[in-house]
Amino acid sequence: MGLQKLTLVAYSDEQYTSKASGTNSYSVQINPESYSHTHSTSYSPGTTTDTAGTTTKYHRINPETLSFSFYLDGTGVVSTLTVSDEIKKFRQVAYQYNGTIHSPNYLMLIWGTLSLKCRLTQLSIEYTLFDSNGLPLRAKLTPSFEQYLSPDDIAKLSGKNSPDMTHLRQVGAGDTLPLMCQRIYGDSRHYLMVANHNGLTHLRDLQPGQTIIFPPL
Repeated sequence: MGLQKLTLVAYSDEQYTSKASGTNSYSVQINPESYSHTHSTSYSPGTTTDTAGTTTKYHRINPETLSFSFYLDGTGVVSTLTVSDEIKKFRQVAYQYNGTIHSPNYLMLIWGTLSLKCRLTQLSIEYTLFDSNGLPLRAKLTPSFEQYLSPDDIAKLSGKNSPDMTHLRQVGAGDTLPLMCQRIYGDSRHYLMVANHNGLTHLRDLQPGQTIIFPPL
């Protein structure tokens, strides 16, 4: 088995079922020596005032980010392609505007056990060697990618909020029935149905700590 190169495959749909037309893949000349893969979670501060501290509230899991650097060599030692040709090919796959989807391509980054649905967010190019005419012979590319999650992917990751299940939720500070319905069902308009199910007559009288039943749709 030969050396596996880090590869980007371009798709024209968020379900990753149709590869982009034209140039739709790019493999690096030389694999990166390392990469940075970041995971983060956001929390919102509480809204209470005149207290000794504050309690943070979970907001969301942020998209994963990944960045690395790789080198291009146009001296003929590694490849017969010029540095400019290699950069053009990379940009066609990862950066160039796709008029069919009105945005750059959806990308699948593959290397070894790493597989990430993503989109390019930044590309830095540092030219390090030139010929006598000023044409670049070597370059260092540093791309950054952000994980792409389709609405279907998010729904699967948030399976605990599936609308075909019954949910018990405790009211938090600042919660309203429409807001809680938006979290559970993805639609705030179901609040009257939930109010009737729980025998609520005054929708503004929700108390922190109160348990609300959200029936399946």
